[in-house]
Amino acid sequence: MDTSDLHIVSLSQLAGTQNWRLSLAHDRAEQLLIWITRGQGRLLLDGQRRGVGTHNAIIVPARHLFALDLGRQGVGQAVIVPEGCQILFPQMPRLLRIREVSAMSELTVLMEAATREQSTARPLTGQAMEAHGALISVWLQRQMALEEHAPQKRNAAGRLTAAYCRRISEHFRAPMTMADHAAALGVTPTHLTRVCRASTGRTAADLLTERVLHEARLLLTSTRVPAQDIARHLGFGSAAYFTRFMQQHTRMTPTGLRRAAQPAAEAA
Repeated sequence: MDTSDLHIVSLSQLAGTQNWRLSLAHDRAEQLLIWITRGQGRLLLDGQRRGVGTHNAIIVPARHLFALDLGRQGVGQAVIVPEGCQILFPQMPRLLRIREVSAMSELTVLMEAATREQSTARPLTGQAMEAHGALISVWLQRQMALEEHAPQKRNAAGRLTAAYCRRISEHFRAPMTMADHAAALGVTPTHLTRVCRASTGRTAADLLTERVLHEARLLLTSTRVPAQDIARHLGFGSAAYFTRFMQQHTRMTPTGLRRAAQPAAEAA
């Protein structure tokens, strides 16, 4: 199956045996639908921290900041819609708490059918997966149309946090501090920190740091790009400053992280 096709993976596969891939605030190029079938945890999405649990569906549009921490007991699946795929899921970040047994069963059947299809080597699998994805998208839209899933109106603090999260996704590679983002949003750093902590449980600086840290770890563990080039790409003034940043947040040097990731990649 082509890498541009819709596909389904388990949450453990999505995390790649490394919890930071999901638990650190980040955004992705592809759209995601996450369906939790066991466990509970915390979700950061659209500038809000929410509790999540069994039979929750999470819609994460492309380039939307999010983080998910389900712990070791969490089980679920993720539908991945890569860039260029013809299927489009709803473009609003949403958490749907599914309570109707019939709706749970319907999504489970749709995802099981898609999983069976992608495991075959039959001709036209890509087209078949698009058809399965279209049915899943219809299920999502029907659920979102229900009154019980109507989005709550955001207050000023919630709108500010969501706007800041969008800025992080768009500008985290730029050499901008949290104070720079606050100025661009027309608020003080103190106010931005206060509303972010209230809405997400993280400070404004923490959110920015997590996004940079996620990208750094991803590039170090998934590519062979030299550390000094990664540092430059992420707006660090020098490779030495980048090394100190990584040691502060991971207790390992960039080289150490890259070496440690090799056994994990081989195991996966």
